Amino acid sequence: MDLKVIENLLTLIAKSEVNEVSIEEGDFKIKVKKKADVEQPAMPVQYQLPAQTAAVQPPAGAPQQTQQAQQQPAPAPEQESTDESSASEEPSGEVVKSPIVGTFYRSPSPDDDPFVHVGDQVEKGQTICIVEAMKIMNEIESDYSGEVKKILVEDGEPVEYDQPLFIIG
Repeated sequence: MDLKVIENLLTLIAKSEVNEVSIEEGDFKIKVKKKADVEQPAMPVQYQLPAQTAAVQPPAGAPQQTQQAQQQPAPAPEQESTDESSASEEPSGEVVKSPIVGTFYRSPSPDDDPFVHVGDQVEKGQTICIVEAMKIMNEIESDYSGEVKKILVEDGEPVEYDQPLFIIG
């Protein structure tokens, strides 16, 4: 199949409502899928202000602040409750991340026990979960030895590339 024909086909698909096209011409096969609009869940982000903040020059025409006011650090945001702040803190340790996009499974099959639980000791290279991608079950091994501090993904949830899965300490 001619490269120009493929380019024209891609242009037509991009402009149309079609989400997937498969074409077979002799021993040549091509399958084109549009990328689905996937909405990422909002993840809480915590910012820590440095001890000293640099003075910022206001734009021309803006009211001038005193030198003392410019050197004061911005007030830290208030904590709403101690329960909420302690719940958002992650345990310290090494983070095992997903090497691929797929579906996260804690056990080899629905009837089996999970590979690991919080509090279990794991060795580097030990299988700790499965990420299914394109009907292939990919065993994910721990990059670290230590105790499983936290499991960050629920069984059966989709995961993205480089998404944190476990904290091992």
